[in-house]
Amino acid sequence: MSQTRPQLKVAIAGLGAIGSALAQKLKAGVLPDATLVAVAARDRDKARATLGPELGHVPVLALSELASVADIVVECAPAKVLGEIVRPVLEARKKVMVLSVGALLGHPELIDLARETGGQIIVPSGALLGLDAVSAAAEGTIHSVRMVTRKPVKGLLGAPYLVENKIDIERITEAKRVFEGTAREAAKGFPANLNVAVALSLAGIGPDKTRLEIWADPNLTRNTHKIVVNSDAASFEMTIENIPSENPKTGRITALSVIAALRKLTAPLRVGT
Repeated sequence: MSQTRPQLKVAIAGLGAIGSALAQKLKAGVLPDATLVAVAARDRDKARATLGPELGHVPVLALSELASVADIVVECAPAKVLGEIVRPVLEARKKVMVLSVGALLGHPELIDLARETGGQIIVPSGALLGLDAVSAAAEGTIHSVRMVTRKPVKGLLGAPYLVENKIDIERITEAKRVFEGTAREAAKGFPANLNVAVALSLAGIGPDKTRLEIWADPNLTRNTHKIVVNSDAASFEMTIENIPSENPKTGRITALSVIAALRKLTAPLRVGT
């Protein structure tokens, strides 16, 4: 006798490019075992307009209230409010999906809190590929991980690292390397751009051993990431070209990655580690 699966109650914190796309996907019924129960945004009137009449029944709550109504909260907000979103969810012993993963490096206490309460922080693949392979390799010994990111100029404008170091890229006519260092350093200098590098580092050998180059390229229209991994189990290279969303700092595939991760939480068949 078949049993009906309980609906996964999803809340979204932040209705920018990713949060809005996720809300629309849930409204379209792409996840039959999940339902959108609440959202949170700084501008509540704008949030209601974004939801539209078909999602007019979805309440717009404060960040701290999401955990009381949802099984999982998806964080799609600015990195500076990460703690306000994640802490109440973990204290309620629930799950939170984090997209501002770079901000986690500055809040190790959140990981400790998840361990203490039994809550869980989930980091989706986002705009990256191959995290399954990197995670598997990390069960052995990874010797090195290197990532080279190339982005259109408008996808990097305003990054704190560029501002602080007076690196002007608005008028460049050819590709320019603007950063080389660790994933931890990249997370500080490019908080809205390089969450993928931190996700890669957490899957592998950590943010202080994962090396990264960032290039601004006026000839590109897509965000490109190349990863090179050398381990005792395998050596591999991977490249992905992401089509930007309406926010040039974010790829369209990021919202789809969240959908895929949510689907795994309720799927009768789960493929991939």
